[in-house]
Amino acid sequence: MKRTFAALSVLSVAFAITVAAFGQTPLATQPRPGHLTRQQLNTLIATAKTPAEHERIARFYEAQAQDYRAQEQEHKAMVAAYKANSTLSTDKTHASTISHCVHFAQSFQALADNSQELATLHQRMAEEAPVRSAPTGK
Repeated sequence: MKRTFAALSVLSVAFAITVAAFGQTPLATQPRPGHLTRQQLNTLIATAKTPAEHERIARFYEAQAQDYRAQEQEHKAMVAAYKANSTLSTDKTHASTISHCVHFAQSFQALADNSQELATLHQRMAEEAPVRSAPTGK
């Protein structure tokens, strides 16, 4: 009975994690206010020339890095929760679940680092981009 309860607990948590991870709406179909869709981002990357355009790309990547860091923290919290649950400590699934969460925490950390690096690069491009002046009409 104890083993069945432990297995059901693990499966319930795994199901909740799966729904949370895959139930999110993709960026391209429902952007947050003020954010870019993937198509808008790709177009902007291909055509960016002004400081404002590069700053907009940098803000996109900074927001993305923040989102990835939040997901990293969620997975780290799950690792701690699994380790704290003594009823699961003898179950083989327990170690597998912990390694799953550790893997995703590390993956989201790498994604956040890469996104922050892209934000920094575009911020530099914004600083180096020539400022366009308005036509004088002469």
